[in-house]
Amino acid sequence: MEKFIQKVFFIIRFRYRSVFLSWMRKCFYALLGMKIGKSTNLPKVYLNWPHQVSLGNNCVLESGINFKFDGIWKPGPAIVADDGVFIGNSCEFNISKGIRIGKNTMLASGCKFIDHDHGTSIKEMMNTQQPIVAPIVIEEEVWMGVNCVVLKGVTIGKGAVVAAGSVVIKDVEPYTIVGGIPAKFIKKRT
Repeated sequence: MEKFIQKVFFIIRFRYRSVFLSWMRKCFYALLGMKIGKSTNLPKVYLNWPHQVSLGNNCVLESGINFKFDGIWKPGPAIVADDGVFIGNSCEFNISKGIRIGKNTMLASGCKFIDHDHGTSIKEMMNTQQPIVAPIVIEEEVWMGVNCVVLKGVTIGKGAVVAAGSVVIKDVEPYTIVGGIPAKFIKKRT
């Protein structure tokens, strides 16, 4: 009987509790303007402007994701993930202009996406210069390894693979594998 009670407690605590909390978060953030598709559970995430985030159907999110819209209030969304996207633990979206993530893309834990940069003119202090901003596009079926960094203006083509720890500063062709700092072509997928 004791094992049965422990199993029931485990199921209630870990399965149903997380489903209930996810449902509560979805309701709360939907009231604040966040778009969350069907069968997309919402773990504990960090957001400053919920209306800037749109998640498609059947997305899988792990905890600790930071959806940061870097700027003052304006209509959204700027952070858009299509259907079937996987976003790993502790990913960070530091977005001013926008990011679009295509269907069935996998973003491993710790990936970072930053679509803006500071100005570097010597005529003015860097922290007071206008930022240089360009949107990021990640097409369908991309796989990004753990701790990748993607910088402003990059497009990662359909079916591309980005090796763990890479820093992507230039566009990636479809169906290619890239890696390194900065990320360079390794080979075509076959």
